[in-house]
Amino acid sequence: MLFTAISDSKPTGAEVRLPLRVNFTWTFVGNAVYAACQWGMLSVLAKLGSPGTVGQFALGLAITAPVMMFLNLQLRGIQATDASGQFVFGHYLGLRMATILVSLVVIFGLIRFGDYEWQMGLVILAIGGAKAVESVNDIFYGLFQQRERMDLVACSMLIRGPLSLITLASGYYLTRSLLVSVLGVAFCWTIVLLCYDIPRASHLVRSCGLERGIDSRCQPLMTTISPSWESESLLRLTWLALPLGMVMLLNSLNTNIPRYFIQKELGDAQLGIFAAMAYFLVAGNTVVAALGQSASPRLAKYFAARNINAYCRLLLRLAAIGVSLGMLGILLAVAAGGPLLTVLYSAEFSKQVDVLVWLMIGATFTYIAAFLGYGMTAARRFGVQLPLFALVAASVTVLSYLLVPAWGLVGAAWAVVVAGIVQVVGSAGVIGHALTRIGKELS
Repeated sequence: MLFTAISDSKPTGAEVRLPLRVNFTWTFVGNAVYAACQWGMLSVLAKLGSPGTVGQFALGLAITAPVMMFLNLQLRGIQATDASGQFVFGHYLGLRMATILVSLVVIFGLIRFGDYEWQMGLVILAIGGAKAVESVNDIFYGLFQQRERMDLVACSMLIRGPLSLITLASGYYLTRSLLVSVLGVAFCWTIVLLCYDIPRASHLVRSCGLERGIDSRCQPLMTTISPSWESESLLRLTWLALPLGMVMLLNSLNTNIPRYFIQKELGDAQLGIFAAMAYFLVAGNTVVAALGQSASPRLAKYFAARNINAYCRLLLRLAAIGVSLGMLGILLAVAAGGPLLTVLYSAEFSKQVDVLVWLMIGATFTYIAAFLGYGMTAARRFGVQLPLFALVAASVTVLSYLLVPAWGLVGAAWAVVVAGIVQVVGSAGVIGHALTRIGKELS
């Protein structure tokens, strides 16, 4: 079977865990190249197409992202921080495959009952299919991350990023069809999954199977990467992950709610401009994701061992980096925002550089909140995140409703700033409460 590792020869090197600094370097490089390629895809659509084309692409992402984020249940984060080996790899893969099927059905329902032209509906469905493939990739990345082998994740992203950019650019240049371009990206991601991720995971799991019983670092991952359909375990994992799924749904909505109001009030072209500017946050998110993903297993081990001083030191360093990244982004937007927008997109985008400045102010809080989110997940504080993100979603909805019709894209950016502030304050409160309880247990 494709998903089964069958070999009696001992692998070499797969069982080696990389140091945190090495993992960060690999993750940063992988995320940086991948993010640059994703940004390049948006730039290609802006230059070869129009702001309206970018808006259609952004709308497809805005429709599919909340569904996929919810039903992904943030399994990768749970998997990577499963320091006690509560579940095996097959449980995560089995649950992810089941939720992908549900996600596609829901997306089809949204298209069927939404007020979309049939061409737009096909684009949304194609983006959903591409995201479904990416969701399977994500579970394999969770395995690599759990074993502290971020080099394997990075190499996969280094292949996927440029390949998808080349495919989308050539597809759109030749056909001027957004649908064909997105389908090409989905095909490329499938090839990388089959030819890189699955073989590397098979090697890693097999080596762990040989280590079991002689190496306490090795989680009981089984010697197969086939999905497991044990109903009891899948139900327990679903119940554990469901709050985080709701959190990811709300988090995705927090990003996309302003875009819904922009599309409704201002149209696809203005949505395209806003989405293109929002992509400047990706540069900082690249560093945030690299550090957060690399540090998550370490944070989880510190918290599980009740080494609170080490946990707090690492988390505070991460938050300080978030502040630095945000300030750098603000300075860049103020000093060179207009020329950058012209070079990356077109002169039409540079007319609203003030929107970019406000978005970078919001990015500062977003980066800090993201690091605190990794801290909450490492501390296994899942359920309490739901009311927090519900509050953030309510804030951004009310503000978008009030500000977008009156202030346009600037109003949407203001809503992003306030939502980030609410998330930072709430996340800090959750972590503070968790640390207080640990302090009482130790005293």
